[in-house]
Amino acid sequence: QVQLAESGGGLVQPGGSLRLSCAASGFTLDYYAIGWFRQAPGKEREGVSCFSSTDGSTDYADSVKGRFTASRDNAKNTAYLQMNNLKPEDTAVYFCARHIAAYCSGSYFSKYEYDIWGQGTQVTVSS
Repeated sequence: QVQLAESGGGLVQPGGSLRLSCAASGFTLDYYAIGWFRQAPGKEREGVSCFSSTDGSTDYADSVKGRFTASRDNAKNTAYLQMNNLKPEDTAVYFCARHIAAYCSGSYFSKYEYDIWGQGTQVTVSS
């Protein structure tokens, strides 16, 4: 069965760090670009990062540049999102998703570019 499963969310104080994991099953992660999205209560789902499989380049939303880093371990078939210097406005449910291509196209934060989604993991940043 083709699926993605996120883990690693939790409660963290402002300025803290978390690393989210996205385990893939039923397909080879390295063949696809992987996106991370988040959705806060009452808000639209927004793109956070897109990691291209072709060259390992990553695109980030302006709101997380310099604080978040996407990566992957092909041997474990798992993608990661390292989140540092977390802020209360980062509070959301975080999702990973499989892009329909191996590279992040120009509309890489459009949800229509992704065909497989994980169930999400909650990240809460609060003191």
